[in-house]
Amino acid sequence: PAMRSACSVPRPLTLPNSRENSMYSRLLVPLDGSATAELALHHAAALARLSGATLVLLHVIEEMKHCNGFERPQVYVEQVRPGFLAAGQALLDAAAARLRGQGLTVETLLIESKGERVSALVAQQALSARCDLVVLGTHGRRGVDRLLLGSDAEQVARIAPVPVMLVRQPPSAATTSQPPGWGGTAA
Repeated sequence: PAMRSACSVPRPLTLPNSRENSMYSRLLVPLDGSATAELALHHAAALARLSGATLVLLHVIEEMKHCNGFERPQVYVEQVRPGFLAAGQALLDAAAARLRGQGLTVETLLIESKGERVSALVAQQALSARCDLVVLGTHGRRGVDRLLLGSDAEQVARIAPVPVMLVRQPPSAATTSQPPGWGGTAA
């Protein structure tokens, strides 16, 4: 009997965007309304189109950025908190609608920090939402700015339980509010 070489054995046909054969099936994309977050979303959408991945959009609300401590509790509960929750959900809904309009599968998560670091919450959500990649915009601060302001993106990259893709706007694009070819309005 003739021997067949291993290279002549037919292989099953796999499509490049087949979910079961894809490296990434769930992409976590934290959004804060910034141009760098929009650029990260643009990259994540392109990756999702190639891999068939689900995009999980996350917005973390930092309550301390929305109050000054002088509001009466009733005003905070009835006016301030509902306002920032609605704004956060509107940010997620607008991004999700754009992506769904492009035929992508999207989920949204809105969480409140309750004083926790945003980076820790992003890392926790990557695990909770069963994501296998975090796609995150970064300002790419260097030197004293980075030292004084810190970097949530760098912290996420250090502590996340999954790989992190950092997307930085090139210096020449810093004046542009959106990635090229990305429709809609800037947040």
